[in-house]
Amino acid sequence: MSFAIYCVGRNYADHIKELGNRPYDQPAIFMKPCSSLVTDGRIVIPPFTTSLHYETELIIRLKKDAYQVSEAKALSCFDEIAIGLDLTARDLQTELKERKFPWLLSKGFKGAATCSDFIKRANLPEDISFAMTVNGEVRQTGHLLDMIYAIPYLISLISQYCALRAGDLIYTGTPSGVGPLAEGDDISLFIEGREMDRYEVAA
Repeated sequence: MSFAIYCVGRNYADHIKELGNRPYDQPAIFMKPCSSLVTDGRIVIPPFTTSLHYETELIIRLKKDAYQVSEAKALSCFDEIAIGLDLTARDLQTELKERKFPWLLSKGFKGAATCSDFIKRANLPEDISFAMTVNGEVRQTGHLLDMIYAIPYLISLISQYCALRAGDLIYTGTPSGVGPLAEGDDISLFIEGREMDRYEVAA
């Protein structure tokens, strides 16, 4: 694998509120190594956390390179959307925040991200709905138009600093409802009511 994974934090007002964070005039941007992607359908709780949290997000895949592009030009940089999980060792992240350290160790570990198959953007409605269930119970729901910062803005913002490449992924932020996972949990992810991915949680 030779692509980058960019992630967006604080892009849904209700999620900012539930974690007790304060909004800024830009979203938080961080990265995960591509080795963090789950490839075998199993989410494994790492031994260094007792609080592995799920964060359900829409994901875009860039179809061409982008560097210092405008929001208008950013629209042409992607045409596919998927759904996935930004998995977070919340206890470790809290500790890192207190030390004012980067989040990498709490969000970039092996198995810290999932990504479904992609759907052509043209085949989806303007306000895409997505959802996540744990053991059949709905835990998170969201809509594309509820984002504080729209996808073209996110592409343009990141590209002002980073040279984006075709194939790079951008996780666009999570709505409210994040929470812990436990061994034996069964997770399903949906776009427009269609099940896109399923995972079992192991210790």
